[in-house]
Amino acid sequence: MSLHHLITDRIRASGPISIAEYMTECLLHPQYGYYTTRDPLGRAGDFITAPEISQMFGELIGLALAQCWIDQGRPPAITLAELGPGRGTLMADALRAAASVPGFTKAAHIVLIEASPTLRSLQQQALAGHDVTWTDSISDLPEQPLFLIANEFFDALPIRQFIRDENLWRERRVGVQDGTLGFGLGTPMPQPGLAHRLADTADGDLVEHCAPLTAITESIAARIAAHGGAALIIDYGDWRTLGDTLQAIRDHAPVDPLIDPGQCDLTAHVDFEALALAATPCQYTRLTPQGMFLERLGITNRAQTLAKSLSGPHLDEMVAAHRRLTHPEEMGNLFKVIGLYPAQAAPPPGLNP
Repeated sequence: MSLHHLITDRIRASGPISIAEYMTECLLHPQYGYYTTRDPLGRAGDFITAPEISQMFGELIGLALAQCWIDQGRPPAITLAELGPGRGTLMADALRAAASVPGFTKAAHIVLIEASPTLRSLQQQALAGHDVTWTDSISDLPEQPLFLIANEFFDALPIRQFIRDENLWRERRVGVQDGTLGFGLGTPMPQPGLAHRLADTADGDLVEHCAPLTAITESIAARIAAHGGAALIIDYGDWRTLGDTLQAIRDHAPVDPLIDPGQCDLTAHVDFEALALAATPCQYTRLTPQGMFLERLGITNRAQTLAKSLSGPHLDEMVAAHRRLTHPEEMGNLFKVIGLYPAQAAPPPGLNP
């Protein structure tokens, strides 16, 4: 038995499924899901994230949140949380750097929101010596100031796709033909949640909608608005998405998303406008390219400091890491950063209101 067989059997029994349902099965199926069965990160995996490229990324994130904590009066008990923390590398680097800020790590209750047993095990190793709590849902976070990191989390949330048909929408769905998975379209129907997209689309245009993004952002924002804190959200996407952004990655290269379900990473670009709208009553910052954000936080100075003790291949690797994280032709412009913060508070460092 394979996930392909399970999905095709399900479709034959009950009809085509949404792309959101397909993504959920592929990524989180308890026996065959991509994230539940492996460590997908690094050169030996299918993709590499910023924290795995250089320690500088996590260090600067940690110091930025520590500065937010200072700006908000150093509350004595806070939640320091990360959504989708991968191997735990980012949080480990953030805690190491933030330990230089008196009182911050002592005030922090560390919570990792992670569904994968495999990745939880790696996170436990990376954060050995720290008191860490794991949970499956952001709704489990305590009602207290929340300082949150989400790096490449929202892009993996399941999306639905709709194609405009005059003033109605046809949902793009996954079906089966001759034993092969393929895309098809549902019947035209109204979609009240997409009413605002009638103004900037034409017949045949495809738009994407991510309901979990809205629910998760609302939960984050409610805590920050009520108790204080800040959130730093880093991902690829733009202010308003248009077109098909669903992609599958395997061995660091794009593949057909319907081939080998559960064997490749599935993601879609983040609609940061939808995220910002869901963040009320919080304030949100301007959407900022990752490279600009890191430069404002001092990544070049940090790189120069690290370079003083390096030579040869190690120095070359550090220089390449700095370029990959910041250069416009690398991750610098592809990835964006948005911050959430309470009314009347200063925005997170590196971001403008």
